[in-house]
Parts: sequence; C-alpha cells; structure tokens
Amino acid sequence: MEIITRDRPAFANLHVKMNAGDRITAEADAMASMSTTLTIKTRWNGGFIGAVLRRIFGGETLFINEFIANAPGELVLTQPFPGDIECMELNGTSLFLQPGAYLASESGVKLGVQWAGFASWIGGEGLFRLKVSGTGKVWFGAYGGIFAKEIDGPFVVDTGHLVAYEPTVGMK
Repeated sequence: MEIITRDRPAFANLHVKMNAGDRITAEADAMASMSTTLTIKTRWNGGFIGAVLRRIFGGETLFINEFIANAPGELVLTQPFPGDIECMELNGTSLFLQPGAYLASESGVKLGVQWAGFASWIGGEGLFRLKVSGTGKVWFGAYGGIFAKEIDGPFVVDTGHLVAYEPTVGMK
C-alpha cells in the first residue's frame, strides 16, 4: 500500500494506492472516492458500547469503515473541513487526538477513549480524549496547518489548538 498526502496544507487529502489484500480503516465520512475493486465494511467504532462512548465522550462517529482491496485500486480520504493532515507511526506506543482529528489508520492501530479529567472539561475539550495505540500508521487532521513541537520541560498550550500529543510517563 502506498499513501501520499496531497494538496497540503489547506485542502489535504490522502491518495491511497492499494494492492490486493490491503486494508485501511477510516472515519465513516472520510471517503471522497474509490475504485470499484475495493470493498467497504462498515462497523461500530469499537462495538456498540465503545462506539456510543466514543461518540458522546470523544466526539467521534459511531461507525468506521474498513476498505479492503480485492484487486489493485485507489482510494481518496479527506476530512470534512479544510486543513492539513499528518501521519505518525506507532510502534507499540500511544497518541492522544482531539475530538474529530482522527482520519484513518492501518489495521494494527486500535481506537479507544481515556479519561481526560475535569480540567479538560472546564477548558471545553470534554471529559474524555481519543486514544490511538498499537502498531502502524495513523493519520489525523485539523482545520488549518499543523506543525510538530518537541517539548522538553514545562510548556503551556491552549488545548483548543492542540491536535495530537504523546502521553507523558504514567499516562500510557
């Protein structure tokens, strides 16, 4: 599978070239176009209870789509708003995403929710946050541009502008 992020930073989309047997999971509303050689399997985002919790507490959709290539084909994935898309590779690690940031992931990546705390709720970001973990690539997006910042020591960030972050020690 070959995935290229195109049209960055304003109207980013993922162009996915798939070989027979390749699979990719994406938000239910992410598919812009696809070859007829692909099959879509729609399922609850983590089972019924998990999907409802992710919807209520994580701001995610109830369903996710798995795209399976029966023969070589192409898929275009995008987000519902203009902005940038980033990719991060997880190697048995975790990443927290803001509500609505998740776009797609490889099959080794699991989606979950985790308690964010009352401070997050007071800040308008909700009581829970979306957690992606496992092994594989995950793509996420945001309205506007995205840049990475390595933090070493205390640093203040307005949570309304935070798209994704790695957990600190003790939060994994």
